[in-house]
Parts: sequence; C-alpha cells; structure tokens
Amino acid sequence: MVSRVSVTELLRNFSDILGRVRFRGERFIILRGGKPIAELGPTVEAPIVRLRDLPGILSSLPPLDPEEIEQFAADLRSLREAVGTIPNQPWGS
Repeated sequence: MVSRVSVTELLRNFSDILGRVRFRGERFIILRGGKPIAELGPTVEAPIVRLRDLPGILSSLPPLDPEEIEQFAADLRSLREAVGTIPNQPWGS
C-alpha cells in the first residue's frame, strides 16, 4: 500500500511512520507543496528475530574448542568483576 504524506505530517509522525514502514512494509510518497518529492519504504528485507528463535540460532553455531571456551569464561569473569553487583534489582535475582 502506498500512502501520500506531507513533509509536515511526516515530521510530526516520524516514529510512527517509520514503524509502519518497518513492521507493515508500507510505502509513503512524501509531498512538498502538494507535489511528490520522495518515496519512503522498506529497502531491505531485515529478518525479524524473536526470542523463541534463539535456541535454533544457538544450535546452528559451530562448537567452540576448549581454548575458546576457557577464554569466554575468563571474559565473563572479568566482566562480572568490572560491573560488580547491580543494586535494587526489581526482579530479585
């Protein structure tokens, strides 16, 4: 679907219009002084990745060798030391 929108309307509703382009695949003809000057629409098919897709994505990754596993564990330890504890966690963990 192609909608026509003035530059003023586009600026006032930019976030909403970008959301419609991104999630609904809508296209917009942008008007200035009542004349079309540009078209706004999806240019790339960006895949939508949902949390439920994560196990499949992780299982498709190549396995780490023992040295990579140890380096990853060391990186996690280093990060935990640098960050410390996070106070006031509303979820209690």
